[in-house]
Amino acid sequence: MSLPISRTAVLGAGSWGTTFAAVLADAGREVTVWGRRPEVCEQIETEHRNERSLPGIDLPPGVRATTEAAQALAGAQLVAVAVPAQSARATLASLAPLVEPGAVVVSLMKGVELSSDRRMSEVLREALDLPEDRVAVVSGPNLAREIAQRQPTATVVASTDEGTAQRVAAACASGYFRPYTNTDVVGVELCGAVKNVIAVAVGIAQGRGFGHNTMATVITRGLAEITRLGLALGADAETFSGLAGMGDLVATCASPLSRNHTLGVHVGQGMSLEEAVLATGGTAEGVKSSTSVLELAVSVGAEMPITSAVVDVLHHGLPVDQMAQLLLARPHKAERA
Repeated sequence: MSLPISRTAVLGAGSWGTTFAAVLADAGREVTVWGRRPEVCEQIETEHRNERSLPGIDLPPGVRATTEAAQALAGAQLVAVAVPAQSARATLASLAPLVEPGAVVVSLMKGVELSSDRRMSEVLREALDLPEDRVAVVSGPNLAREIAQRQPTATVVASTDEGTAQRVAAACASGYFRPYTNTDVVGVELCGAVKNVIAVAVGIAQGRGFGHNTMATVITRGLAEITRLGLALGADAETFSGLAGMGDLVATCASPLSRNHTLGVHVGQGMSLEEAVLATGGTAEGVKSSTSVLELAVSVGAEMPITSAVVDVLHHGLPVDQMAQLLLARPHKAERA
């Protein structure tokens, strides 16, 4: 039987990486954050703050930070990865020799790699040369700022190995953070990646002034798209009605704390993609992942009209006002077809 996890590291000092480090500290783990910005790491160390990513939030005193990857990873039994999805492979390849033998590596990332259409757990396994049973995924309705404020939330820890999922869940469970385990890594990851694209679509609709009927329509049909893609790739149908599916989709589509939703609003209000990215601040993974998600869908024959429309608006110059017309003009059919 594996020993409980005590020493942990988080790669990435953005909002979600810093928040998950706080979760681990509150769960009684030793945790060190690795970040690239010396001023951010210094502030976490000395002031227990990360004003760049989580302004106004006090972090647990037990959260340490460093710009030295070797220092962060030394002795870490659990390594959580929260770097931008599209740069994850290059970042991790250089760190691979520093990961302790036997360490469990956890993806906090939500996206699909552009160059390969790989899910993030697949990128982790390839970049770090890991077996499946040492990789886990955390996903769910997990808006970083709310969790950093210790608001109650639940999440899903997925691994193909149930024992690994249970170890990771035990390492991050606390009075406000409730992890559930799942062995459907494919379904959990696809939910996390595609919900960002659907959130952009909802934001665009709200930016155009459309109301709750439109929002509910896009969310519901978006879930149908995620489910179609997941089933085509062998996922478990039940995953999509759970925390990683509907739970995360609702949180990301409805909250102004979601960068993907916010970026969509800016685009819907008439900004160019470049202007919207600047106005949003931080990484909106749905922008780049929309293209790779659509490529993945085409490769398995899964129809994803909302995702396709988002790609057309963001990357191919489709006017925003034509997006709704394009979707509403689709052939009539039974809802469950």
